[in-house]
Amino acid sequence: MNTSQTVSTFTKFFTARGHRPIEGSSLVPPAGDSVLYTSAGMQPLAPYLEGAPHPLGTRLVGVQRCLRTTDLESVGDSSHLTVFQMLGSWSLGDYPGQQSLEWGLELLCDHFGLDPGMLHATVFAGDGDVGPDTGALQTWRALGVPVEALGAEDNWWSNGPTGPCGPDSEIFGWTGDGVPEGTPSTDPRWVEVWNHVTMRYRRLGDGRLEPLERPSVDTGMGLERLLMVTQGLGSVYETDLFAPWLSVLPDLWGLHPVDDRRLRSLRIVVDHLRSAIVVIGDGVRPSNTGRGYVLRRVLRRTLTELWRGEGVATLGDLPPSLVLDTGGRFGQRVSPAVVMSVLLAEERKFSGLVNRGRSLLVRLYPSGLLTDDDYAYLHDTHGLPRELVTELLAETR
Repeated sequence: MNTSQTVSTFTKFFTARGHRPIEGSSLVPPAGDSVLYTSAGMQPLAPYLEGAPHPLGTRLVGVQRCLRTTDLESVGDSSHLTVFQMLGSWSLGDYPGQQSLEWGLELLCDHFGLDPGMLHATVFAGDGDVGPDTGALQTWRALGVPVEALGAEDNWWSNGPTGPCGPDSEIFGWTGDGVPEGTPSTDPRWVEVWNHVTMRYRRLGDGRLEPLERPSVDTGMGLERLLMVTQGLGSVYETDLFAPWLSVLPDLWGLHPVDDRRLRSLRIVVDHLRSAIVVIGDGVRPSNTGRGYVLRRVLRRTLTELWRGEGVATLGDLPPSLVLDTGGRFGQRVSPAVVMSVLLAEERKFSGLVNRGRSLLVRLYPSGLLTDDDYAYLHDTHGLPRELVTELLAETR
């Protein structure tokens, strides 16, 4: 299935089981929310997961665009992205977690065509506060899916230091060649596809857990990773979602993936520009703090990749069709003219920073040898990120 067929199949599966579709919201949370960006499909639903009645009822399904700053340094591998789409289903005090797991396996195998022998599950093993999730463990065993129990670092979900939380069960798909090996905790070829959280508790400010009067179920499945697994591909970048980008950028900016470093560079440029378009589409502009700094960081990292060596690429060459395609896939009406204006303004600022950085390094560090304190000084005083300093030093060698 391609992207649109996959989203449609997911939504129809849950609507046939009484779930009402909900609209995805902006990456920018409402005023007063302490979260920088929406990073999970459940964030807009947090009040309802804690017990407030939802106007559409107790069973919901939807697609939410998300951004995770925690994954920025991992972008460029086969499965991590900065901005992505999350397919979600919710039971607000309705059916239990075991029902969600049963439906999850049914959807993956009977509707998306995955071989159950290529799946593996993990469940919460328990800790000093909460016992093991025996219900999920027994469900997977009854369904014939291999399962391992892991600690809170892997299988306990929360959206911050306080608020709704609970044990989760994750479904992994095998992306390696041949027969699956090991488990999700021992072999990285197992890629997390779907997370099912049973929201049973509320974390209080003093760290204590308070049982929720109405436990709920929150599931989240990354669309891009699902496509990677169902299409039998080696990375999310090989799916049809990225085809418009990868058919243009290698020739446009000389980003042909001739080796692993160039492949990673191409992926970073594609991911960060797609992310920038979506972030700009939700009204964010580059700045030195908060949400704007995340946008500035991804754009400057993009330009650092494009300007390696004697690169002269300019974001002004980005085809408007890619802006429109990305906005459309994320449910936005994005103006290519507005996006290009933001990109070029940031490019000009960064170009000036690069030129100042070159002269600073020659004057302050002629040996080219820097300590961690030197990198911190250049960042805090002159706004030069470490990765840029590293690239500028490489030019002189």
